[in-house]
Amino acid sequence: MQHVQNHPLAQLQRLKSEPAVFIALIFSVLFVALTVVAPLFKMVGEGFSPTGLQAFERYLSSEVHQRIILNTIVMGLTVATIGTAVGFLFAFVQVKLNVPFKGIIHLLALLPVVSPPFAVATAIIVLFGRSGMITRGVFGVRYDIYGLDGLTLAMTLSFFTVAYVNLRGMMEALDPALDEAATNLGANRWRVFRTVTLPMLAPGIASSFLLLFVEAIADLGNPLALGGNYEVLATRIYVTIIGLYDTTGAAVLSIVLLVPSLVVYLVQQYWAGRANVVSVTGKPSGTPQSIDAPLVRWGLYALVLLICLLIVLVYGTIIYGAFARVPGVVHDFTLKNFDFVLNGIGRQAMEDTTRLSLIATPTAGLIGMIIAYLVVRKQFSGRSVLDFATMLGIAVPGTIIGIGYLLLFNNPLSVTLPLLGDVTLIPKLTGGQGLFGGALAIVLVFIVRSVPAALRSGVAALSQIDPSIEEASTSLGADSARTFRRITIPLIRPAFLAGLIYAFARSMTTISAIIFLTTPQTKIMTQQILNEVENGRYGNAFAYCVILIVIVMLAVGILYGLIGARTGAERRFQGGR
Repeated sequence: MQHVQNHPLAQLQRLKSEPAVFIALIFSVLFVALTVVAPLFKMVGEGFSPTGLQAFERYLSSEVHQRIILNTIVMGLTVATIGTAVGFLFAFVQVKLNVPFKGIIHLLALLPVVSPPFAVATAIIVLFGRSGMITRGVFGVRYDIYGLDGLTLAMTLSFFTVAYVNLRGMMEALDPALDEAATNLGANRWRVFRTVTLPMLAPGIASSFLLLFVEAIADLGNPLALGGNYEVLATRIYVTIIGLYDTTGAAVLSIVLLVPSLVVYLVQQYWAGRANVVSVTGKPSGTPQSIDAPLVRWGLYALVLLICLLIVLVYGTIIYGAFARVPGVVHDFTLKNFDFVLNGIGRQAMEDTTRLSLIATPTAGLIGMIIAYLVVRKQFSGRSVLDFATMLGIAVPGTIIGIGYLLLFNNPLSVTLPLLGDVTLIPKLTGGQGLFGGALAIVLVFIVRSVPAALRSGVAALSQIDPSIEEASTSLGADSARTFRRITIPLIRPAFLAGLIYAFARSMTTISAIIFLTTPQTKIMTQQILNEVENGRYGNAFAYCVILIVIVMLAVGILYGLIGARTGAERRFQGGR
């Protein structure tokens, strides 16, 4: 009987009996197939075309491209190693040390999340470049920051937050009774750390390392600003499209970049799964132990403060540069940079970017919650496939997503039907004559890149909620749509808020995924920042960055006000009741 109930046809019939759920499933499958899978298939198909196969042979046998591939791997490994170490250090100090100013350290560690591309890289050029305020102004040397060392510094500061958040959550979830048991058996603090804590955190460390590796090799903004002669695959793809107009060659290079990205992502997911199983042992039963050894305690704290000082220096330079006539050269106070942004092209870019992000944010949040609900609460064949295909939006480098959209949506897809003639299935979404001047394609990319975070937040939240709560609503006569709207969404509102915040911040600050889709009709702030950096107008770039950060922080505050306050009120009501 159980086998019959689990048969795919029986599952499909049950879904059909719930029209709202069935429509949601069809919509989710079509959305993922059209916006995620189809562009990737188009890009892969272009790469394996006869012309693409010739390009494969040419590229893989070329010493130049072999060096570019090696550069990409070396950069990824270097950034992943240092970034994971910095993230671990910050997490360890937050959880294991009794030191002051933890709140400030936490905020500084999260600051890169709302940073636009090029912000950190441009500040590093002004501080440590050939005519840098520190290298030339303080030490009197002309240091060439362009290359692997500059990229490592910029990417570490930009991406270590990923490892910090991941490892801090794992450290807080560890059962203190494990440390107490090892101590009671005579182990000192160093041995407890080496034989108990580190092995428990090993899956999280590996997961963070792999995640940072993918972030590093997929990043486009920092290599464009700081790469110099150190060329990597992301910048070579960019040049192939923008400079050579060779979409087939770009597709081939994208496949080369896609393979390690997907492999590493799958391995990372495996380690993340092990982390959830190994490090969480149930409700903590012991008392958290802090490290009291003065040398370890204050030594690690000093390292964290030094990195925090560097973060403050970088973001202080961004704010200073926005008000300086020529950052690092002429320090006179001026508002011309903001005048350029607010009254020139920047005004349209600011309005377009904010408007498109505001459209994409609730859409991505809602789609993520719907797919999470389907994956967690409903039984149907292909749940894992739907989940994996949705996650490709973040697992695949943004540059590859952008090229896929360029190839698939640059021309309308039409079919000829009897009596109806030519029918357009997919309108042209990109280019100057595209729908809304390419704006629709940009919105879709924003959504595709943001839905995975909302999905993961929703899955985590739903996994902690007893299904009997929703079953009670259904037994009282409410259909699935009403139950989802009235019961499920309120219960997972914190996860929904997290998805919205991520979606808006990601949409406002993305560059690699939409750099090939911008048009004269639709201007994006990150694209304008890139133009200013490439032309050496750092003051204008910093002004853009400051305004972008302010917009993101205001939006986050408003979202907390609209959703977070309501959540808090509901919790207080439930507690009082």
